Amino acid sequence: MAQNFVVAKIQKDKVSVFIKPTCPYCSSAKGILNNFKFKPGHLEFIDISSLAFMDEIQQYFFQTTGERTVPRVYIGDKCIGGCSDLTSLANSGRLEGILQSIGALQ
Repeated sequence: MAQNFVVAKIQKDKVSVFIKPTCPYCSSAKGILNNFKFKPGHLEFIDISSLAFMDEIQQYFFQTTGERTVPRVYIGDKCIGGCSDLTSLANSGRLEGILQSIGALQ
């Protein structure tokens, strides 16, 4: 169930961020991404905190990415990591180019 849920949310031309609303790292990741002008439907924040299978989702993240923490940031169909990885891409100036390359920006 967890794998199907995660895979259904990930698309090649979209940024999907799995979050918990009370997590300060998730808030930071949202802040970084909200600085860009995304095409409608090309940025999604998925709150996993109230899902009955949240632990299974985090276990799936661990199996596929080596980390079970949130945020888990997928740019296109690739997990780029968490907040520190996203911050690093933003600070290096590479994030905008990556977002453009998947066709997510206006």
